[in-house]
Amino acid sequence: MTDITIPTRKPARPHFSSGPCAKPPGYSPEKLSVESLGRSHRAKIGKSRLQYCIDLMREVLQLPETHRIGIVPGSDTGAFEMAMWTMLGARGVTTLAWESFGEGWVTDAVKQLKLDPTVIRADYGQLPDLSQVDWSNDVLFTWNGTTSGVRVPNADWIPADREGLSFADSTSAVFAYDIDWSKIDVATFSWQKVLGGEGGHGVLILGPRAVERLESYTPSWPLPKVFRLTKGGKLTEGVFKGETINTPSMLAVEDAIFALEWAKSLGGLEGLKARSDANAAALDKIVAERDWLGHLAADPASRSKTSVCLTVEGADTDFIKKFAAVLEKEGAAFDVAGYRDAPAGLRIWCGATVDTQDIEDLGPWLDYAYATVKAG
Repeated sequence: MTDITIPTRKPARPHFSSGPCAKPPGYSPEKLSVESLGRSHRAKIGKSRLQYCIDLMREVLQLPETHRIGIVPGSDTGAFEMAMWTMLGARGVTTLAWESFGEGWVTDAVKQLKLDPTVIRADYGQLPDLSQVDWSNDVLFTWNGTTSGVRVPNADWIPADREGLSFADSTSAVFAYDIDWSKIDVATFSWQKVLGGEGGHGVLILGPRAVERLESYTPSWPLPKVFRLTKGGKLTEGVFKGETINTPSMLAVEDAIFALEWAKSLGGLEGLKARSDANAAALDKIVAERDWLGHLAADPASRSKTSVCLTVEGADTDFIKKFAAVLEKEGAAFDVAGYRDAPAGLRIWCGATVDTQDIEDLGPWLDYAYATVKAG
């Protein structure tokens, strides 16, 4: 058997998971502020830190004052389901699905809320024809499909004079792309993606049209306490000023604050986008240089720059498991196997918390793992 050369240089931080993602460079728990720990989240210190986190998110996202930001339970899933269960049912619904999480929202709309939505689908790696969307309906979509590596190129396909609300699951998109917030009525994300934060908490962003819906419409189904955003027909404004519905982890909040302050030190959103763009470009170069690697998302215009999904020539699920295991054993890359429901392949996180040098250093290790598994 031909000897397989082991690369001499490893990524300094081999964390390429697509969620939870790599922590920001220079992170350590010792750097977190601990004054709020062990204190009530309703005490002055707790409320002030929650409000500070909200203020930082607004600043870095360049979110207009027209939109409210709330910290809610259940990660991005909890935030998006909160939006669905409190606002849908007032008019028709269209759901777009081109990957696993989009399909999850279809399931909720069809089987749980029983809304009989119009469903527009595309295969993994593809984007559906967005011109088919009927904007007299409420429309649900993922801005960046984490499990397929496919994203919407921009918000141009969303009309300014839409009748329905736009619901954007934006968890792998915020802090990585420009988002036209005038086109977004509801957006959700979690800190665990592009900020490299901890899981368990979601962020719910509401535009004025979403607030109007909440205050003018009551769904026919019962709502659990953690979903309730109104009282007496009015928005519970405290939720969007750091008065969370249930008890948050102040440790996770401090962790998010660290990441947001790091983002500010880079120049905010522009700095985060530049890092993600550089990482995606470095991975593109690796793919272009290898005939056995390809992009699941063939069209660069709709290809993710964060959760980049790759095809491996001749690979099945078992091959990819072995491939990922080789890299993990060597400490060269962690958690790079594609999502379980996606076509067999690799998924490399290229968000801003990853260093471009680590992406570049990954290339020879992909060669090593491929050769090792091929050799049996």
